[in-house]
Formats: sequence, structure tokens, C-alpha cells
Amino acid sequence: MTHSYSFETEPDSQSVLNEDAALEGIAIIGMAGRFPGAANLDEFWRNLRNGVNSIVEIADAQLNLSDSDRAVMAGNPNYVKMAASIKDADLFDANFFGIFPKEAQVMDPQHRLFLECAWQALEDAGYDPESYAGAIGVYAGCYMDSYILSSLASHPEFLASLANTFHGGSLQTELGNDKDYLATRLI
Repeated sequence: MTHSYSFETEPDSQSVLNEDAALEGIAIIGMAGRFPGAANLDEFWRNLRNGVNSIVEIADAQLNLSDSDRAVMAGNPNYVKMAASIKDADLFDANFFGIFPKEAQVMDPQHRLFLECAWQALEDAGYDPESYAGAIGVYAGCYMDSYILSSLASHPEFLASLANTFHGGSLQTELGNDKDYLATRLI
């Protein structure tokens, strides 16, 4: 999964209302991204320029397969033990973003990476959203949710515990996983 985020500003209301003012455009003022083999945009572009392959082979020990699964995979010519993983994706600081630890556990890793990149893009732009008077917009996107199926659904006891932690645990799970709620996390 690759992520790239950019923030833009809109003209303030005074310049829009002033008929004599020249039309103002939208400027990308800060960017951030994390990619397989690249912790930031500079590394990403360097990898592209140098033809670096960031897809890595997965060792058998990492696959955590049963013996019968290994036998099936060994006989399957379409099975490829390769991955495009993002380094330190498991180091999300939920407290920094005002998210409860259990909520962070339920949240799709794409959403966690998005929050980290959004913060980095604001840092890159040099803007403090708390004190900036203009509007700050974001373009965001992520792949269709598979985390809930591949990771959470295999732990029904954990999902059941959400109902006890959050009123409407299924809604909290949906908000933390569905692609349609990604950009709404930035308030």
C-alpha cells in the first residue's frame, strides 16, 4: 500500500470578496508519504531514480503456515513469497493523536499511517493548524479495507470486547477501517 498526502490552502474570504483582487490558485505547501523501502518522499524519489526494488522476499518462518498449508503453497506455481511492507508501521502513537489504545488496535493500518503522514505534511508545510487563519484542505485515499477481514475477523473475542468498550462497537470499527472515513479523521 502506498500513501501520499498533500495539503493545500484556499484563499481567505477577503481576497475572494475583493473584485479587484487577482484570482488566487491553490498551492501544495506540504507533502509527506511512506512507502515500501522509503520512510519519506526523498527516499521514495531516490529509490525511483536509482531503480531500487522495494519488494522483498518473505522467509518461510515469517509466513506462520501450518504444514498442510506449506504443502499446498509448495505445489502452487502462482504462490509468490514477496511483500511490499512499510517499515515501522506498527509504531503508531495513539495517545499523540488522541486515540484510545483499543480504538487504535481496531483501526486499519492505512488509517494510522494516514494520520502520521498528515502530521508530517503539516510539519513539512510549516503550518500550525491551531493558529493558521486560512483553510487547510487534504486529498487522501486508501485501498479498500481488508484489515477487518484479514486480521480482526479471525479474533471474534476481540471484536466482541469492542461492544463493551465502545457504545456501538461496530460503528467504531467501521469508522476506523472504511476508506470513506479516512479524511474525516483530520479535524
